[in-house]
Amino acid sequence: MGLGFVDLRLLLDLLLATALGLVLLARVKEPRTLWLLRGYLLLVALAWVVQRYANLPLTSKLVDALVLACSLALAILWQGDLRRLMELLGTGRLDVLFGSHGADKLASGAVAVLSEAAGKLSQLRRGGLIVLDLGSDLRPEDFLNPGIALDAQLSVDLILNLFTANTPLHDGALLVKGNRILSAGVILPISRQGLNRFGTRHLAALGITERFDRCLCIVVSEETGTLSLARQGRLERPITSGRLQELLADAMAQSAAKPGSKAAAKPQAKALAQASARGSAQVPAPTRGPKSPVSTGRTVAKEGPDPHA
Repeated sequence: MGLGFVDLRLLLDLLLATALGLVLLARVKEPRTLWLLRGYLLLVALAWVVQRYANLPLTSKLVDALVLACSLALAILWQGDLRRLMELLGTGRLDVLFGSHGADKLASGAVAVLSEAAGKLSQLRRGGLIVLDLGSDLRPEDFLNPGIALDAQLSVDLILNLFTANTPLHDGALLVKGNRILSAGVILPISRQGLNRFGTRHLAALGITERFDRCLCIVVSEETGTLSLARQGRLERPITSGRLQELLADAMAQSAAKPGSKAAAKPQAKALAQASARGSAQVPAPTRGPKSPVSTGRTVAKEGPDPHA
């Protein structure tokens, strides 16, 4: 019975550890973070196997030291995420921790409002910068300046007012999550790529999307009215408001689906695009100003610097 009891405890230990690992892997969305977590869990599993089944004292000590060093490094690297996890557990906000319902309705409304507002900003030649958080859980410490907290309902009129020229929040970015504008006047980190090709807004859009995979950034050039969309450190430009609507719907559908399930995200994206199209009329991109070839990679068409864009 003693042996059976030990085997039962071992089985329970393995099941609990596997379940915890699967929960952690399921909640991580960003690929780079996922790779780090997979490597760390594999190292922990290796250390457990060596300690339990191998009679190698020196190797066990070395593996333990390596696990401890990696744990400290990850604790420093993910200190913001760990603090947020503790806050969620302490306040009982398990719905945020394990996901929430009704995301499709919020996403379709946000797509309609953002595409319409961007199209109007483009027509009015008003510079604009909108960061859309799709799951990166952006926090004030992720920005050079977190701006002014708003927590306001997302609307076209509010976006147009916030980007009115000669206003205090005109030159900063809006931070949007779901159907809420969380803050305005946000100063984003600047990318080092394309310093001689783009203005400050485009470099800021590239900078934030380089650091966080699960966020998008809409850019409206103040000089030309050109619409652009940055994601994962890449800039697509010029685009119409209709094309922007399609890209936003596709990105939101992918963020709502499980990581890696691209096939499941396609019908979702189509439904989101149709829903948002019913809620807003397509606004054509401006016809004046210089044309720029479309860029889908990190290397974008050469052009002169746009200090106001």
